[in-house]
Amino acid sequence: MRPRLDLPAWLFGSIAVGALFGLPFVISKANRIVPGVPVGLVDALGPGSVLRWWVLAVIGVTAVLTQRRWLRLVATGLLCVWFALALGHAAQLLTPPGNAVVRIAPGAGFWCAMASVALLGVDAAARLQLRALARLALLGLVMLVLWAALASGYFDHVSVVREYAVNADRFAHEFSRHLSLALGSVLAAVAVGLPMGLACQGRPWLRQAVLSTLSLVQTIPSIALYGMLMAPLAALAVTVPTLAQWGIGGIGYAPAVVALFLYALLPVVANTVLGLASVDPAVVDAARGMGLTDGKILTRIRWPLALPTIVTGVRVVLVQNMGLAAIAALIGGGGLGTFIFQGIGQTAIDLVLLGALPTVALALAAGVVLDALVEWLDRRRPA
Repeated sequence: MRPRLDLPAWLFGSIAVGALFGLPFVISKANRIVPGVPVGLVDALGPGSVLRWWVLAVIGVTAVLTQRRWLRLVATGLLCVWFALALGHAAQLLTPPGNAVVRIAPGAGFWCAMASVALLGVDAAARLQLRALARLALLGLVMLVLWAALASGYFDHVSVVREYAVNADRFAHEFSRHLSLALGSVLAAVAVGLPMGLACQGRPWLRQAVLSTLSLVQTIPSIALYGMLMAPLAALAVTVPTLAQWGIGGIGYAPAVVALFLYALLPVVANTVLGLASVDPAVVDAARGMGLTDGKILTRIRWPLALPTIVTGVRVVLVQNMGLAAIAALIGGGGLGTFIFQGIGQTAIDLVLLGALPTVALALAAGVVLDALVEWLDRRRPA
């Protein structure tokens, strides 16, 4: 019997091959600002690369032709490793000895090929329907490989890594600030949103008023909301000097975290209302027939059954706020967005990537972790 045509494999594989051989694999720049010279994959690998080409061919053919999903997942992971190693080798080959100014940046061919292969791997993982623990283990493996790669020194000549070396101390500070903005706002939204959702339960008039108001907040663009909060917080700091001593003012951390908190409220409140409302009334009536009080019904029946839906809302806002926290840099809130906007102002793409790549990685990691938590809670949901 002829094998079934796997359209995603051929599509992503064709894109990856076209990108590798039709687009520049790296960009060689005399410094961090100038546009640079494109370098193809063949020139980037240099002479003596026959074994590398054979390895690429074997893994690539396996990833496209195999019908075994786990083998495809492994092959796509190895392809990503191959692309990364080729990037590090090209950076070492094209950087003159002792030169700390030349930058070797990933080109369009690298990014397109890496993205195509990663999407093929995600497709394979989705078809495998990995359990929560397996997805967490896969995430941990990816993080371990990234840490080992950066710690090895093999990628020290890559432009983004050089940019990190220059900004290492400041990066640690901005990274922790970014996490505090995203996690702090989400925790505050959970602390406020859960009681609000509970209060809306059984009160249609209150639910309509609360959800309509929070929906209105969601329609305000993030930049506009940051700006709208600056004036009242500045006035409050002037009126109450103690607040200014605590760091609350018109610019900086306070308006950023308040804006992120307001954005996070709607999904938390809405999913709390939805989760509590989705509990079967027959289950509640049976609990009352068994003599359970309203408080025990809430803690033993409603909350455990509604918890997966509530955590799904928390997942949405956490991933959302990981990205929105980058915009806080525009009003002095700090975070990884500091590097993004500084890089844009200096036309330094490497500096932009130094802020953008960790932001994307944090959002993806948060999504995987909370997806696994939702699945675990759903499996433990009371019958």
